[in-house]
Amino acid sequence: MTNSKRRKCLMTASALLGGVLMLTACSGGDADATDANKGASQAGADKAAAQQTSEAQIKITPADGSDNASINNAAAVTVAKGTLTEVTMTTTDGETVEGRISADKKSWKPSGQLERATTYRIAATATDAKGRAAHENASFTTVAPAHSFIGSFTPDNGSTVGVGMPVSINFDKAITNKAAVQKGVTVTSSSGQEVACHWFNANRMDCRPEEYWTENSTVTLKLALDGVEGAQGVYGVQQKTVTFHIGRNQVSYVDAKTKQMKVTQDGKVVKTIPISAGSPDNKTYQGQMVISEKFKETRMNGATVGFTDDDGKGEYDIKDVPHAMRLSTSGTFIHGNYWGSPSVFGNVNTSHGCVGLQDKKGANDPSTPAAWFYENSIVGDVVVVSNTGDKTVAPDNGLNGWNMSWSEWKAGSAV
Repeated sequence: MTNSKRRKCLMTASALLGGVLMLTACSGGDADATDANKGASQAGADKAAAQQTSEAQIKITPADGSDNASINNAAAVTVAKGTLTEVTMTTTDGETVEGRISADKKSWKPSGQLERATTYRIAATATDAKGRAAHENASFTTVAPAHSFIGSFTPDNGSTVGVGMPVSINFDKAITNKAAVQKGVTVTSSSGQEVACHWFNANRMDCRPEEYWTENSTVTLKLALDGVEGAQGVYGVQQKTVTFHIGRNQVSYVDAKTKQMKVTQDGKVVKTIPISAGSPDNKTYQGQMVISEKFKETRMNGATVGFTDDDGKGEYDIKDVPHAMRLSTSGTFIHGNYWGSPSVFGNVNTSHGCVGLQDKKGANDPSTPAAWFYENSIVGDVVVVSNTGDKTVAPDNGLNGWNMSWSEWKAGSAV
């Protein structure tokens, strides 16, 4: 092959190679343009979607899936950069929970307390300034009874009671973290009296001042126990305020030796009533006792407090004891007695441990001493019993913590 021919072939090959290279270059340029177009299209779609997305930010508490939620402070819905338009709350059974959106439409909460051990579902809708809607959903379960505690308290909210009425709280679970629980309980009086609380055991705490409450004062009990851990894994659920009124100052003094009771109001004797206290074999407790219950008529069965024919103390079962007022948990009452001779009262102690007053069967005769005392007594009045020959009633046997000195009482505080 001549040189000229070889040069011609090389030129041809070079041209072909150049053509291939050119084709390759052109092919690559078209792909980049397509990707760019796709990217531009997606960016536009993203921008359009963003323009349609609400700026409203809904928050539901507790967080979705929470358990052991509070029955007081759970189920709150708030919104930022928008306003709430609809909130629904239901149980898993489909029961609707009433609630209310705030006036500024920034928050929502249930109208009442939730139930324990219940799963709730919340669905919320809000709109932003441009009217674009946002949605949020959550479900949670409230604390179960096994993991929570409540305190049953006396006296009741709004009641009027005597000057000896303590605040008494009985918890349905044993409290091991007494200090934390006590810090969640506040008792104050409009009289300004110092109030201290005393733990009788792991379940009961009573609160009182050093002396009887000031007459005509108002006492406030605040329970801030929601979420307080009373024992390991056991939390409080109560959050409430209770107020009660202290009435006139009435203290009655029973003397088992003279067999008389002097009823005083504001320190002055207003009536003297003959009584019959416990017999020498069944003495009445001594000490300061607070009336905790009143019954116009009630049944008294000796077997419930250990009196049987077998023990020689004499069994009794009276189904219509009139004008009965409880002084101790163990069964000490001050009550009417229609079965005893009128000559007994003021002369002989014959009862099984109660304080008896002359009365009529049926509790319908207002002229009897028992009827008068019943009508002029309220829960929380104090009855002081002396000269019975028996021991002083235990402070936790009824509402009778007044039988402890102030220093002893305060020593039972956990804080």
